[in-house]
Amino acid sequence: MKLGYAYDDTFLLHDTGTFHPESPQRLESILNRLHKTSYFKDMHWVKPNKLPFELIESVHNHSHRERFSVIQGKRGSFDGDTPYSESSFDAALLAAGSGVDLVNKIRANEIESGIALVRPPGHHAETGRSMGFCLLNNIAITAGYLLTQGIEKVYILDWDVHHGNGTQEIFYHSDKVFFTSLHQYPYYPGTGSVHERGEGKGENFTLNIPLPMGSGDKEYFHYFQETVIPSMLDFQPEYVLISAGFDGHRRDPLAGMNLSTNAFAEFTRLILSATKQIGAKTVSFLEGGYDLDALAESVEAHIAVLAG
Repeated sequence: MKLGYAYDDTFLLHDTGTFHPESPQRLESILNRLHKTSYFKDMHWVKPNKLPFELIESVHNHSHRERFSVIQGKRGSFDGDTPYSESSFDAALLAAGSGVDLVNKIRANEIESGIALVRPPGHHAETGRSMGFCLLNNIAITAGYLLTQGIEKVYILDWDVHHGNGTQEIFYHSDKVFFTSLHQYPYYPGTGSVHERGEGKGENFTLNIPLPMGSGDKEYFHYFQETVIPSMLDFQPEYVLISAGFDGHRRDPLAGMNLSTNAFAEFTRLILSATKQIGAKTVSFLEGGYDLDALAESVEAHIAVLAG
């Protein structure tokens, strides 16, 4: 299975400060680990292009685009968690453009699946604001782009330990994007209860699986097999996009879940088994994960399955 990965060194220049957990070392640890694998040389590098500015407004509003545009070459912060530096504007446009480039490569039959090894992450960014380390919503922008290209159904699965509030909010009224999230609850950002199911046309196209602190492989596998995969098979999407956060790992310092490294390989196997049945394509997006060794091990486990 030919796996493409999007990456650019500019991602390392997004400077969040000395003690911020979302650091350049996260990507460095992943790449160092992947370079030691036997299959990395067979993966197809996709050098991302900056997202065309008009595509920002496919999921974000004009006010957010304006707020984002003025950070170019500057240092500051959108909130206490979400700093930016002189290179963050470029890094965010490349991160958001990575998913678009990967799906274009898939549609051109140059690769079969993809992973965006990017920072800043994206799933907390809402229609009108950056938050939670995220400047632009990378996965939502890719989903929105696919819908403009004749794709009728996109399934987004978010297994980051934090609820993907931004992605949910952006597609809450849509029946074209099915959003599913498994996350520690209650926890940052405070959203993601079982009662949040979408509104209007989007009613019942949002599926939240809030899990208590300490949940591990057994609990996650149960919901994957009994809830997530059936919802995917029922929806019959053409693309499955994954917000792949690895902060549910038992060694992660920012959360309280108990997942093993191997769990992320098993999640991926279950998803690929389902996408094979329905003929859907898969693109994964790096979100959280803050213990450097656990992050690198878990991303490798995920990619090893994606790469076949």
